Amino acid sequence: MKSLKVLAVALGLACATAAHADDTVRIMAPVWTGFAPVVVAQELGYFRDAHLSVDLKFSDERSDVMAAMAHGSIELEMRALNEYQGRPRDENTPGIIIGSIDRSLGGDGVIVDGSIHDVTDLKGKTVASESNIPGRLLLQMELHKHGMTLADLKMKEILTSDSVAVFADPSIAAVVTYQPFLQQIMTISSSRQPKELVSSADYPDYIVDVIVARNDDLKANPDKYKRFLTCIYKAVAYYKSNPDDFAKLAAPHFDLSADEFKKSVVGSLEYTDLAQSKTYMGTPGKPGKMVDIFNTLMGLNIENGAASVHLDAARSIDSSLIAAISIP
Repeated sequence: MKSLKVLAVALGLACATAAHADDTVRIMAPVWTGFAPVVVAQELGYFRDAHLSVDLKFSDERSDVMAAMAHGSIELEMRALNEYQGRPRDENTPGIIIGSIDRSLGGDGVIVDGSIHDVTDLKGKTVASESNIPGRLLLQMELHKHGMTLADLKMKEILTSDSVAVFADPSIAAVVTYQPFLQQIMTISSSRQPKELVSSADYPDYIVDVIVARNDDLKANPDKYKRFLTCIYKAVAYYKSNPDDFAKLAAPHFDLSADEFKKSVVGSLEYTDLAQSKTYMGTPGKPGKMVDIFNTLMGLNIENGAASVHLDAARSIDSSLIAAISIP
């Protein structure tokens, strides 16, 4: 979902004891501070205590992540729900959602030139966006309010990491972006009087980052994933009680200072704790709100061409593990 640059972070160097060998969990995910509970769980020794050896590599290339999952070289990925649905995924693509980790509350958005007053002013104008990123769906939902679609705009494909430079071009009426580039545009491109047309704060439950497990390994080792999720939600609980220390532990993994890390989180995202994630995921007998969100986003992804196969939420979401988790 988010990219500062391709960054590799080696985690999980805890030694296996003679009595109990550690289970391995290899993860790939975009660089996004919403995934910080993983690195903090490592720093606090939660994985070590749960007999897990966790290796996280940050990669911006979704195709690489999907290939790694298909080849069995990773067990987990993390990304936005709408990105999970995107092509070339079909019903046979490995990866099933087992939990949420954060939701965007302003970290994704559409920045427009000061001459744009509402989304209708974008008709016929050039909007720059990377394909299949959360802000693009936000733009789509805002267009729907006014009886418009992406077809009413001139869409220009870019890398989100280039969005600051792209917005400097006066021929670009708007860019779809996310933090930290969103804030950089607002401060660096003052001559264009940039303003936020729509953000994830306007649609707080739609841009949710999920934890996705490889189906075959999940089936063979469910307890490993239950322990992993428990560690993640312990780290989220730690953030809520010790946000400053959490920032100090997480920031170096993202090449940020503690203050920069806090600015990227506060007002931009919310880590989903165990209770929130259970609300999203529901139980095997009673699906949670993520099913409705999944179906809404699926329709939008099909409409804008980001997805070519209409996925079944029931086959894409497994709530059995999270339903069985409790944290003292």
